[in-house]
Parts: sequence; C-alpha cells; structure tokens
Amino acid sequence: MAKKWANSLRKWMALKMELPTDVAMDLPRVTMVGQLHIYIENHKGLLVFTDTELRLLLKQGQLLVKGKSFVIKTILPEEILLEGKIEEVHYLNE
Repeated sequence: MAKKWANSLRKWMALKMELPTDVAMDLPRVTMVGQLHIYIENHKGLLVFTDTELRLLLKQGQLLVKGKSFVIKTILPEEILLEGKIEEVHYLNE
C-alpha cells in the first residue's frame, strides 16, 4: 500500500513541478533511430551482452533487445548506446 501511495505522490509532484515523468518516476528512457541505434537512459545495470542480445536491469523488471551485429558504442553507469540491427525490444516484468 505504501508503494502505491509513493507512486501517486511522485506522479502528483511531477505534474505540479512540471518535471518529465521519466525523471520523477525513475523510468527508463529508450530512444531508437530506425533499426540501427538504441539509446537507453536510467537503467540499473547490464545483465547480458552478446552480438545478438542485450539485457538491462530496470527499477522494475528488465529490458531485452534482440537483433544482430550488436556493438556497444557508449556505456556509462546509467546510459548505454547500442548499434546493430535491432529486431525486437521487450520489457520483462520479472
């Protein structure tokens, strides 16, 4: 119950303070450029990386990216830029 109340409070504060929802709610921001690049901000860590799969830990669940010829162009504590042929992007609620 406290978690639901805290989320409601964050949403209300974001609205009143005119903050972006992703910042106030600690949500990931995913930006894709066609099927060539994907830029993910506000993740909680890299779980799996191969040339066909990227899996990131999020505050709630995971983000799975599948494709071909993946190369990590930039990796920072909460940001990652992936290049390759992106075929699928899935949110996993685990």
